[in-house]
Parts: sequence; C-alpha cells; structure tokens
Amino acid sequence: MAMFVHLTSAANAPRIRRSGIRAADHGPDGERGVYCFPVLRSYTLTHQWLRELARFGGRGRLVAVHLRLDDDEQVLVGHYGDRTRSTVAAAEAVRWIAALDDPRGWEVFVPRAVRPREVHRIRAAPQVVGWRYKPDAHGRRPCTCFGCRVRGEYGSRRLRERLPHPQDGPPPPARVLLASVTAAGDPGDPAVLREALHWFGMRRRGPLDQLIRLAAHPDPGVREDLVWAVARWTTPGVTELLDGLAGDPDPDVREAVEAAQESR
Repeated sequence: MAMFVHLTSAANAPRIRRSGIRAADHGPDGERGVYCFPVLRSYTLTHQWLRELARFGGRGRLVAVHLRLDDDEQVLVGHYGDRTRSTVAAAEAVRWIAALDDPRGWEVFVPRAVRPREVHRIRAAPQVVGWRYKPDAHGRRPCTCFGCRVRGEYGSRRLRERLPHPQDGPPPPARVLLASVTAAGDPGDPAVLREALHWFGMRRRGPLDQLIRLAAHPDPGVREDLVWAVARWTTPGVTELLDGLAGDPDPDVREAVEAAQESR
C-alpha cells in the first residue's frame, strides 16, 4: 500500500473520519479528485505544501490526513508549474518522487474521492513547514501584481505600499472607467472594453447595471473578461449574470464562469 498525505483545514477532520475526502480539487484537465503528496523520509518535504496552502484565507489551522492507496491505483503525478501529468501507479508515483534530486513543487492527483477506509490517520501538523509562493522564493523580491497577491493576507497592504506594481493600481475611479466604456461605442472596441474590465476586476463592488450589456458583446474575450471582473464582486445581480453566461457558446467563457462560481 502506498502512503500519501493530504493537507486540509482542521474543521474538515470530523467529516473526513466519517465520510472520507471529497473530490473537491480540480485536476489539470478539469476532472475532480484529491491532491496529495507521498510520505517521504524527510518530514519537511512530506509537508512542503503546508505554508503555501495556509496563505489562502478560510482554511484556519491545517491538519495532515494520511491515506493509503493500493499500489496499482492509477494517479496523476507532475510538477505544479507544468500542466502535463503522467499517469502511473500509486507505488510508482512514490518511487518517482522519492528519487528526484529536488521534489519540491511536485504533487500527486487522485482522480476520485478518497474512501473512509483509505484514511489511515489524521494528525496535527506544525504550521511553519514548507515554502511559500514557490520553492527558493526566500530572498527574492515578491511580486505584488493583482494575479499573485492574496487579498487579506497578513502584511499584504504594507508590501504593496513598499513595492507598488506598475501595472496594477490603484484602479481609476469608476466614473472614469464608465466614461471609457461609453466612449468605446456600441458594441464597443474590444481593446478599450477589456482594459476597463481589467481595472473593474480590482474593485469589490461595481456598477453592474451599466456593464451587464457586455454579456452580449460579440467578442468572446470581452465576455470572458466581464466574468473575471465581476467574479469577486458583492454587488447584487452577479450570481444571475454568471448563471446567464454559463451557457455561453465560447468554451473559454464557460470555463471562466465555472471557476468564478466555485470561488464565490
């Protein structure tokens, strides 16, 4: 039996003991399953993902869930920075990663839920093990762009003030952005509209009633950027807008809607 560790919030421990681990993670091709990592001789390497996972809000204290899989169980293995994955047996995945000179950043994906009988044990884990951002990031200038930063992360505001990113803010006032949307015409210049939507995406709320018409824009890039712009908004009507775009003919728009709905 191959042994792996799955890191999750301590609040999930009672449910995992009772029902196993849900297939809540998304694999490289969109399939659902569970991310984990082999139990190696090195405690630090085994739990290397802990600090990176702890960066994202809502998890609280993390625990380590040890699970046993049949040696012949088919899993996906690869590095997080490379979307290609190899399908191998669970035992082979353990041997493969253990033989690497630097296994940091590698991960194993089980394309299904983990059954309760496969959960070996759940135990507490130190909350300061592992790397953050990426392996070898310590000592390097952190990126403060909108895509890299985590909203609400400890010290993020001071970091942005100390290292402002030239392309990411602060966003122009809403009235200025709306003026550019209006000046773009009807249906509107896609380049102008996408730039305005980029800045709207950095706001917590926005004038949804004045942007909803872009859901019918003929350029799929505008419709996709509209999804990303409103994904984190708390403005009433966002859920209905996303539901309407869930059946968009463009696959990239539908994929963006699915990701936005899961993050809300």
